[in-house]
Amino acid sequence: MQSQATQTFTPSFFERSPFTSKGLRSFWEYRDLGVETGTQGKVRAQVLRAVKPCPAGGTGWHYHELEFQMYYVLKGYIRTNVDGQGEITFKTGDSWLQPPRTRHCIVDFSDDLELLEVISPADFGTFECDPA
Repeated sequence: MQSQATQTFTPSFFERSPFTSKGLRSFWEYRDLGVETGTQGKVRAQVLRAVKPCPAGGTGWHYHELEFQMYYVLKGYIRTNVDGQGEITFKTGDSWLQPPRTRHCIVDFSDDLELLEVISPADFGTFECDPA
């Protein structure tokens, strides 16, 4: 159990936490939920929403250097190709846990896509790689 000293009560109110373009992908906006601050960088929770169409050809194959990554589809759909799993479409209410360093590429997503993303640590590397 994490000690009280490494976490602080950190609320996030929709009116005070706007979506911004500060994030990994230019076709999404990101809304920080305050978890990174409250855990001193150990965890990030954010909502991602589509603001542009998926680029032709998708994101290209890549992986993330992190310890934990999960998604929950709040609205719309996302189609991704995951090493060892093939192409999968996730729709509203679906979720997935993506183990560290899993090679994947985003193939497509709906114009109204909204995702909850929880990752640890908050800062991580993203690396291009060969197709799975």
